[in-house]
Amino acid sequence: MTTQPETVREKILRLRTSFMEQLPERIRQAREQMHLLYGQPDNLVVIEELHRFFHGIKGTGRSFGMRELGVAAAQAESWTARLLESPEKRQLADWMEQMEKYFDLLTSMGDKSALSLSSMEAAPSAWQAESMPQDISHPERRIYLCDDDPLILEQLSYQLQCFGFKMETFRDPEEFLAAVRTHPPDAAIMDIIFPDDPDAGTNAMAALQSESGAHIPTIFLSGRSDFAARLAAVRAGGDAYFLKPVRAMDLVSVLDTVTAKQHSDPFRILVVDDEPTLAEYHALILQEAGMVTRCLHEPTQILNQLREFRSDLVLMDMYMPTCHGQELARIIRQIPDYVGLPIVFLSGETDRKKQDSAMRIAAEGFITKPVIPEALISAVTIRAERMRSLRALMTRDSLTGLFNHTTTAQMLDNAMANAQRQGDLLCFCMIDIDRFKSVNDTHGHPVGDQVIMALARILQQRLRHSDVVGRFGGEEFAVILHNVSPERAARLINILRLDFSRVQFHSTRGSFTCTFSAGIASLSRHPHSDALREAADNALYQAKNSGRNRVVIEE
Repeated sequence: MTTQPETVREKILRLRTSFMEQLPERIRQAREQMHLLYGQPDNLVVIEELHRFFHGIKGTGRSFGMRELGVAAAQAESWTARLLESPEKRQLADWMEQMEKYFDLLTSMGDKSALSLSSMEAAPSAWQAESMPQDISHPERRIYLCDDDPLILEQLSYQLQCFGFKMETFRDPEEFLAAVRTHPPDAAIMDIIFPDDPDAGTNAMAALQSESGAHIPTIFLSGRSDFAARLAAVRAGGDAYFLKPVRAMDLVSVLDTVTAKQHSDPFRILVVDDEPTLAEYHALILQEAGMVTRCLHEPTQILNQLREFRSDLVLMDMYMPTCHGQELARIIRQIPDYVGLPIVFLSGETDRKKQDSAMRIAAEGFITKPVIPEALISAVTIRAERMRSLRALMTRDSLTGLFNHTTTAQMLDNAMANAQRQGDLLCFCMIDIDRFKSVNDTHGHPVGDQVIMALARILQQRLRHSDVVGRFGGEEFAVILHNVSPERAARLINILRLDFSRVQFHSTRGSFTCTFSAGIASLSRHPHSDALREAADNALYQAKNSGRNRVVIEE
């Protein structure tokens, strides 16, 4: 019997139920802590612990829709805050009596909330949709190509497959439309002129758009360059227009652009909160928006988590044991690698002065609990996108978009450390385009750049998401391959070598192809990064001296 996955509503109900089951014991433990103060009214450690307890119950209760419980906890939090800020009040005879009343109120409100557990007041309108995109690594992009010329179908399909696109070809618009209605593609390449109708291509796409209301990214091909044909293509939802004969590299560039948003890597968000149930709830909101999350309940582990998880943003509570959220933010900001990492406080703190103080330290935003799911998703997305853009400027090669030399070297050091710690396999590969100087001298540097970008595109899209691809400089590339033997790495790189050799390039001097050579070295033989890079470089040198266009494993 197949078990159905939990819906969002069921997940929230499970979290809410878990919180309510744990609440009586948490209240009992906190009340015992309070009793320690009868003889030690100035014990700040205990008062701060009580303040954090009430703060946590307030945030979690409100987030799960238990308003009365949240109000009771907020009143108790405010009372303990006054005790922290005004030492003289700790000596008042009635302050312990008042604390006892707050604990009784919390117990009463908790019992009442438990009775109404099935009402699911916490389920916000954002969760009407029960499924969201999942994190998948380099999914194949399905492209439909429709043209009545069999030679064009064969050549373009062959070339585009070398870049990792899954191609399906059609010679008739009606056949194409039937396929789209059954299984819509990620993008379409459509000829305009067919034997029975000079506007068949644009008419087919216009009808499809009118029929479904959905937009399929479309590139039109045509022998017509007149205004009327281009206008019809735009009205049919065309994203690009190319005159025949079209070069595959030009199509690759546009296909990457029009399908990039659909297949971009999900944002990685680190949620730091000492309330596990609330942290999981906020993580669930972000997961359902297609993000990858990790929860951290112990602030002292923040540096390890930042290093391992490579987050785009930290979502952090303000009041936690061991250290305050503002102190944790200061620690993060003192590390050069994380100076620009966005930090957003997510807290029940409503005091505007305290919020402003937190913002001045290092935070990019402050969101008050209980949070509206749409607001949380929006705030995180905006700041994570900005982080990705800034990080790309600092770590990426401007021509290819691959990691630059410095970043690739750093990532190799990190990958080697992780592999050695976990006992995993790791291979490092150096790649160099054969006779590249001749390409530049014969066809010009702009065409040479096209060759570099083509190889970068093949490496980036055809290797696994976990592998690292960088441009080491000029026509030289580096690849970090995780959990593969040297023999397996050689087979992978050799497949890409064959595909790259089939790509056609064009210039005023004619059409041509290129090849590359590669050298592979293994961590198992070289525990230090300098030695590993040198071994891969020597293997590459051997490949060049052995006739080029080959992959060599270090001897």
